[in-house]
Amino acid sequence: MTTSITWDQASARRLERQFLAISAPEDVPAAEVVAAMLGAHAQVMSAAELSVGVRSTALTRADVRSALWEDRSLVKTHGPRGTVHLLPTAELPLWCAALPAVPSGTSGQAPDVRLSEKQAEEVVAAIGDALDGVHLTIDELSEEVVARTGPWAGDLVMPAFQALWPRWRQVLHRASQSGALCFGPNRGRKVTYTRPPHFAPLPPDEAVRELLRRYLHAYGPSTPAWFAKWLAAPAGWAGRLFERMAEAGEIERVGVAGVGGAWMGDAWVAAGDMEFPAEGRGLGRVRGVRLLPYFDAYGIAAQPRERLFPGDAYRRALAGGQAGNYPVLLVDGVVAGVWHQRRQGRRTTVTVEPLGRLTARQARELGERVERVGEVLEVARAELVVGEVTTGPHA
Repeated sequence: MTTSITWDQASARRLERQFLAISAPEDVPAAEVVAAMLGAHAQVMSAAELSVGVRSTALTRADVRSALWEDRSLVKTHGPRGTVHLLPTAELPLWCAALPAVPSGTSGQAPDVRLSEKQAEEVVAAIGDALDGVHLTIDELSEEVVARTGPWAGDLVMPAFQALWPRWRQVLHRASQSGALCFGPNRGRKVTYTRPPHFAPLPPDEAVRELLRRYLHAYGPSTPAWFAKWLAAPAGWAGRLFERMAEAGEIERVGVAGVGGAWMGDAWVAAGDMEFPAEGRGLGRVRGVRLLPYFDAYGIAAQPRERLFPGDAYRRALAGGQAGNYPVLLVDGVVAGVWHQRRQGRRTTVTVEPLGRLTARQARELGERVERVGEVLEVARAELVVGEVTTGPHA
């Protein structure tokens, strides 16, 4: 018999496992918080720092930077969906085996621009050799790659930002996801790259199955379609993976009911992971207010999206249905507004636009969350303004 749970129970469990119900205590390091999120989106580094910090009672942007550049417990690299993420260094054997095992579509480059598989492998190896123990800018790395492979790798044939990039750069993400490359500290305004610590990757099939189990632990119950969307993987491949793991008894099915008991459908959790908050008399739902920055992992991964972004939130807090383009206000576990912060020296102004009326308790807690944003960003003062957010998506 299939176990049945409610959307509120699923949501509450996800929030608890994301340190969004109860913040991580001060002895929990940044890498552990990032591991719970399955990576922190870091295309905008300040957003990544906020994603980690707002899940903790004590971590600040300085702690995240220290984890990246000093103790190296975090690494900045290309993670899920090929986008820049912070990942725990200790988990690279998993990520750098699982991500290359995800099928990718046909290259978007013209046939005369593409690398052959043999050339791509040569470039990835050259990148790893060139970056071992050093930090190089993209131009310095290009010189090293061409010297190790051949002039063909440096042909300026890739259209990019009104310019042409060398041929080898089309596998930059592949090198990153396979562990040959990660980001180093900036050299002035220039990005640098280096090689992460050497490691032995897991067998690819084992890594993919483990990644699905971790995803289901953090964001389950889930479906093959939601997993595929989170990973930017082919839907058919995700469906076959779920089928294999279900047949092997590694995942199990649950039924999920929505608001008012309306049936939402079946979803999956890792085998034996059937612990959910109790339901009834106000239980099974997380109460409280949270501020999540751009491209926060929870807003990207939690599904179904229309439940996380109910009513007006679907229109206001998404950009064409895409999550992450607006920082969001969570109230009792669902998106209930957007916000924007503007920093000026040692001060920051946080403008919050609720989509409904906040209770007195929620208004007080919102003020506390704004103060926490200021602590994470290490500003002297964070001022809350409740009003319309006039900036556009990803502003």
